[in-house]
Amino acid sequence: MANLMQIGILERTHGFLPVDKPAGIPFSTIIKTVKRKFNLVKVGHGGSLETMASGLVVLLINDANKFVDRIMASDREYTGSVRFGLKTDTGDVNGRPIDGAASEIKDLNEFKGDVFLVEPRFAAIRKEGSATYEIVDTGVHEQVLSHVYKINFEGERFALRADKNLIVRALIDSMGFSLESLRREKTGQFDVADAIKFDKLLEMEIGEVASCIIPARDVLQ
Repeated sequence: MANLMQIGILERTHGFLPVDKPAGIPFSTIIKTVKRKFNLVKVGHGGSLETMASGLVVLLINDANKFVDRIMASDREYTGSVRFGLKTDTGDVNGRPIDGAASEIKDLNEFKGDVFLVEPRFAAIRKEGSATYEIVDTGVHEQVLSHVYKINFEGERFALRADKNLIVRALIDSMGFSLESLRREKTGQFDVADAIKFDKLLEMEIGEVASCIIPARDVLQ
């Protein structure tokens, strides 16, 4: 158990903690676990990530939460894979098959630049501690304008860069495919290559974690 001196280290620490989230763990679990394990006063984030996805989650520690709007506004980069010939009610491979599947990519230019997208009404979620996904009706979503700077495919694998508004699952669904895997590589100037794997983070001592938190002054220049 951490002593009062160790707890005090993190109480006085403010900044950004990039974490590499594994696929299959609810995003909220990352935040709750880090806050509880290290007795942090406040833990926010610079952009959520779906349960099925892996990759970069930028945690905002203590006073760094006042910069949440700046981090949330950052562009993001992703890699992932799709399932050709399968379209589901959730937009990913965990949903129920529906009509309208596409077997090939027709014209990627249609999905670049400003695109209007609607998030699928149904979502495949995984409750904390559960080993399986369940399909939940999240209601009718409004159309959202997103901007896709680039998207490239090599077979069923893709790489893309887009603004903060893009829901990748909705983009892939609009193509007539299902999202099979997703990994966030970058958020603004943060790169998953520099992030701490979540499993490793849980093995670290408080002092080690404090040394991994990036001060705001080093990021917001």
